[in-house]
Amino acid sequence: MRQSHKIADRMSRLDASGIRKVFDLAAKLDDPISLAIGQPDFDIPDPAKEEAIRAIRAGINKYTQTQGTAELRDAIAAECKQEFPWADERPYLVTSGVSGALVLAMLALVDPGDEVVFTDPYFVMYPHLTNLAGGKCVAVGTYPDFRPDIQKISDALTDKTRMLLLNSPCNPTGTVYTEQELKDIAELASKRDILVVSDEIYNAFCYDRPFASIGSYYDNTLIMRGFSKTYAMTGWRVGWCTGPKAIIEKMTMLQQYSFVCAPSMAQAAAVVAMGLDMSSEIAAYKRKRDMVVDALSAPLGLVRPEGAFYAFVPAPDGNATAFAEKAVAGNVLIIPGEVFSESNTHFRLSYATTDEKLAQGLEILASLA
Repeated sequence: MRQSHKIADRMSRLDASGIRKVFDLAAKLDDPISLAIGQPDFDIPDPAKEEAIRAIRAGINKYTQTQGTAELRDAIAAECKQEFPWADERPYLVTSGVSGALVLAMLALVDPGDEVVFTDPYFVMYPHLTNLAGGKCVAVGTYPDFRPDIQKISDALTDKTRMLLLNSPCNPTGTVYTEQELKDIAELASKRDILVVSDEIYNAFCYDRPFASIGSYYDNTLIMRGFSKTYAMTGWRVGWCTGPKAIIEKMTMLQQYSFVCAPSMAQAAAVVAMGLDMSSEIAAYKRKRDMVVDALSAPLGLVRPEGAFYAFVPAPDGNATAFAEKAVAGNVLIIPGEVFSESNTHFRLSYATTDEKLAQGLEILASLA
């Protein structure tokens, strides 16, 4: 390679997405049944679409304030006031999706050698962003039931721990943490003075119990939520975070020199979206979850997912890659567990698709098992 084309060493800490590899395998399939992608199959609600169109036509197409429009931040703050005792005391930052918030947090907070603790299985970005920042990943196993083990988390914390990263409802397992589990984690974090980063992008998708945030029990929490899943605004790139003032200020500064701001017309639409009732869409996903449980619990020993729109399913013979290849041959796309875990004994299934496609895919997977 020419010297002028040399790639920065930090890029060696990243790997090509395992999800992309699955789609490469399926590139020759004519009409695969995709149970792979984490994207709602319903469309953005019409009122939000109309507001985005209105905003574009009204000339709301320029940069906004780096921290987001006042209208959207006020709407977010109003929502938080109903949930958190500290809502009036915190600044709010609108980001380019929760992924953008995670990038800002990692780069603003993690120095080389700092440790980032998260549970395993985990969202695919967590280890890669930690590595990009020069940090050290500390994955705490939750197999076989995917519940957080407080003693294991405690044992993982050291003097080098920079943050404890939580994800509930969880991608890929669908686990939703209970109030007691969150209170126990909060007590542990408080004793050790650990910052908690709570990725709550799936907060609306809870099927068996109400959603609870660790931010209700521990104020040293950086909360991240967004519009991609609840309102299907995946391509519009709008999320938000709130937390300790000093951290939000540095993240805002970093956004000024990177993302600049979230898309202006999408921010306008997000204000409208926050006032919409999405209960029918959530109910539809609960029904889809039940379809998955009914189809795969007996043949594969699935642990019942409680939220998000994923199931993390044990693979026959404990080899998720081999089973994913069989599924591709059967025209079904799933993701092997090694993408989300240090183990490869399970596969992730997304039920964010039509009932018809889901039923077809589940029948094929059950027959393969």
